[in-house]
Amino acid sequence: MSANFGSLDRRAGVKALLADRSDLLVISGLGSSSYDVFDASEHPGNFYLWGAMGGAAMVGLGLALAQPKRPVLVVTGDGEQLMGIGSLLTIAAKRPGNLSIAVLDNGHFGETGMQVSHSGLGAKLEVIASGAGIASVTEISDMTGIESFRASLRDLRGGPRLARIRISAGEVERALPPRDGTYLKNRFRGHLGFAVT
Repeated sequence: MSANFGSLDRRAGVKALLADRSDLLVISGLGSSSYDVFDASEHPGNFYLWGAMGGAAMVGLGLALAQPKRPVLVVTGDGEQLMGIGSLLTIAAKRPGNLSIAVLDNGHFGETGMQVSHSGLGAKLEVIASGAGIASVTEISDMTGIESFRASLRDLRGGPRLARIRISAGEVERALPPRDGTYLKNRFRGHLGFAVT
């Protein structure tokens, strides 16, 4: 079922999503989504998750609640979001207006060998998100959709919002961001204006 799942190039899509990011804070999920965010826009406002599979959306929720005057974007993959599917219920219940979630969905578990994922077998993440209570949900399959979603990212009241972005399942060369957790934490805290000790 996952053959011809999507044709959008993931790197080009993420670059377009992060263009003119201004004060956007970005949490990236485990693996390829972190590589994509790093390749698109290395920035002290990026927090790369090197572990915590399934936790990206919840980290984004915590950040959005703690920083209500800053737009927060979670960029993650379908496998990572499927593992944390229950987080969508909590996000819908808390209703952070400044939180957006972009799920890069290629219908595969890219970090474990490209096995077909649940979305590749027919699960519709945008329908699940809508059923959880997230009012602003969209499915994107082209650059026009990316640009439209990007225009909503700075809206601090219209969220939470989720976009399922249908990307191609091809191999992409890794672009590895910093891996030192202490460094990433301190850099991110400093970017938010907190003292780093």
